[in-house]
Amino acid sequence: MQSARYFIAGSSHAALEAAAAIRMFDPEGSLVMATADHRLPYSPTVLPYVVSGRTAPEGAILRDAAWMDANHISYLAGRPLVAVDILRHQVSLADGEVWGFEKLLVASGARPVIPPIPGIDSVAHYVLRSMEDAIALKAGLGKARRAVVLGAGLVGLHAAETMVKADIAVTVVEMRPQVLPGYFDSAAARFIEETFLDKGVAMMMGVSAVSVAAHSDGFVMELSDGATIEGDLLLVAAGVRPVTDFLAGTGVEIGQGILVDPRMRTSTAGIWAAGDVTQHDQFLDDRKAVAGILPNAVEQGRIAGADMAGDSGYKPFPGAVPLNTFTFFGNRAVSVGVVDEPGAWVMMTADMDKNLRVVMANNRLRGISVVNHPLDAGIMWQLILRRVDLTQVLADFVARPTETGRAIMSGTWR
Repeated sequence: MQSARYFIAGSSHAALEAAAAIRMFDPEGSLVMATADHRLPYSPTVLPYVVSGRTAPEGAILRDAAWMDANHISYLAGRPLVAVDILRHQVSLADGEVWGFEKLLVASGARPVIPPIPGIDSVAHYVLRSMEDAIALKAGLGKARRAVVLGAGLVGLHAAETMVKADIAVTVVEMRPQVLPGYFDSAAARFIEETFLDKGVAMMMGVSAVSVAAHSDGFVMELSDGATIEGDLLLVAAGVRPVTDFLAGTGVEIGQGILVDPRMRTSTAGIWAAGDVTQHDQFLDDRKAVAGILPNAVEQGRIAGADMAGDSGYKPFPGAVPLNTFTFFGNRAVSVGVVDEPGAWVMMTADMDKNLRVVMANNRLRGISVVNHPLDAGIMWQLILRRVDLTQVLADFVARPTETGRAIMSGTWR
């Protein structure tokens, strides 16, 4: 049986940042990275662009084989974990191989959720979480005439735009009353929805699918309001769930995801977790929640790797601040922090084409949401994290958030 000082389950942003942090402090300790993907590491955020053809699969690679070799990483592609024996400090892989480990990082990400809709298992459908999913969906678009997208989140709307541009008739079905719930406020969501409607997308909001059945050369879907939709391509974009099944019996505490502390340690000694698989502290309230966004994955991976290697020069995870960017039909929406909060002061512009929403409490920024308005999301993120008092520049900040924010941070960083 082979063994490694560090064993990383996963290969995306959190895993790669952890490996880099480990190597900064421990250049030689044996390190293994095992992943379900059969490819070199890539970012899930580029998958919609692979579907549209803007990015080739080979152009989406985050780290190549030379980087793995230079960092002395044994990369095990297509070999995900299936079990962990914490007493023996061993992991079992899908191919039957067993590895010993001293320290284990779980960065296994999340998998698509397939809603329990009667008949859905009997109908061919697509998801979009892996490169293979993207390649398959791209091929499917070439034969489709009428598509149905279940879910109006980022994945569903990105795909719907690609389908429309491929001259496919598209219907989006979303059980909640607005698009991108939790990402944008109702005004911004309304602008986004109206833009999709203007482009010919049928937006079925506030309804859910109650059954799906094969029909002719495709399928027919019945909705909760009694309507029916026919299609020949079905994309399920109804959310994701952390991949944690291989941790059964380890004692690792799991809620909606793997519960971690600010050092990314789990409840079981010797096991860390980072990225989309975690349920972690939130910066703006006292909850622990799953927040699968790229900046969190990067920061959590870096912290986990440093802690695993014994590097005490890092800062603990401060808690997640939501940060989302969505480009659609030549428009751009950005949201940082909360989109609404009881007791907070909220300012909104009346110009829907340049929607701006600022959420403040005690003259400190809690959230900002914009559509077609210049905004440096990284600066806004820092203003929230640092709890900067904006009392003296409040009017300027509301009028010119990016310019004012940059001036503040420039002085702070110096």
